[in-house]
Amino acid sequence: MSLPSLRTRALPTAWQFALIGALVSLPIAILINRMPNSEATIGATIMIVGAFIAGVTAASRSTDADAAGARAGILGGVLGVATFLVTVASDALSGSLATWSVSRGVFFGFASVLFLFVASIFGLVFGRVGGWVATIAVSLLRNDTNAS
Repeated sequence: MSLPSLRTRALPTAWQFALIGALVSLPIAILINRMPNSEATIGATIMIVGAFIAGVTAASRSTDADAAGARAGILGGVLGVATFLVTVASDALSGSLATWSVSRGVFFGFASVLFLFVASIFGLVFGRVGGWVATIAVSLLRNDTNAS
């Protein structure tokens, strides 16, 4: 009996496009944060702009734009929850935060799950919008080249 060969598995295409959208939206998040009175976060930018970009790239490759957008939304939500955890941990280490009770921990767990659900819905909506924009742009370009 031979051992199975160890091969690395590639990410599914929806996750690939979600990662592309998330990475491309990072410079956009930095630019938005440089604007005066901007309160945008990186997680929110990934949920909206990253999901839109994931939807555009997925639709241009004939893949499900909704799935790519929802996954980008999940990535943004995970980053948002992780940012909150890092903030709470740094406050706890500096001594400016009281210890958490069990009810506060349960509430944070419930709120995190709810936030991830809402983030995926935001991603799905903006991924669908991105896919729709890509489809319209391609059809307009095809009609324009056929008219010539």
